[in-house]
Amino acid sequence: MSFEVPDLPYSYSALEPYIDEETMHFHHDKHHAAYVNMLNGAVEAAKKLDGKSVEELITDLDSVPEAQRGAVRNHGGGHFNHSMFWEIMGPASGEMSSELNTALLDAFGNLDDFKAEFHKAGMTRFGSGWAWLCSTKGKLSVCSTANQDNPLMGSKYGGCDGKTPILGCDVWEHAYYLNYQNLRGDYISAFFNVVNWAEVSRRYSETL
Repeated sequence: MSFEVPDLPYSYSALEPYIDEETMHFHHDKHHAAYVNMLNGAVEAAKKLDGKSVEELITDLDSVPEAQRGAVRNHGGGHFNHSMFWEIMGPASGEMSSELNTALLDAFGNLDDFKAEFHKAGMTRFGSGWAWLCSTKGKLSVCSTANQDNPLMGSKYGGCDGKTPILGCDVWEHAYYLNYQNLRGDYISAFFNVVNWAEVSRRYSETL
């Protein structure tokens, strides 16, 4: 079964003015589609991978044949990361669950301090990558990964020791350059205006 780019759960213009419609078209229709095409090619070349979910692939890269491992890491990570990215954003913030709110307070003291740490993770990621809020059996932490690596991959493959991401911000330039140019910090700050906290809360609940 081939992997597919999921439809956006909202219109391309729904996140404006924080993320512009043109960026969403390029990001979803071009960049994400390219990751999916390359991932499908890698899976087709390694028949033993057929039928595995993208999460299974990126969490067990050692089982991927060496010839396809780099492509699965990069493009499988890109597919997983972006599929999550579209879902944890939305034109309405949704309601944060009491469980997630309590966990944020326990881990960071308050929401502003969490945002500051998350912002720092995105700003200090040299080059391209992601900033993440992760949960390990309900305990929250912030980390970042390079390129299209994902926390689930584990440290051997650039992840965050197998932590489960529940919120991610894409800090590749293609995610923000049309609207923010080189002002990555402004983009990360704006990102919090489109976080769908109801979806983040749902993902958090699955880690408890």
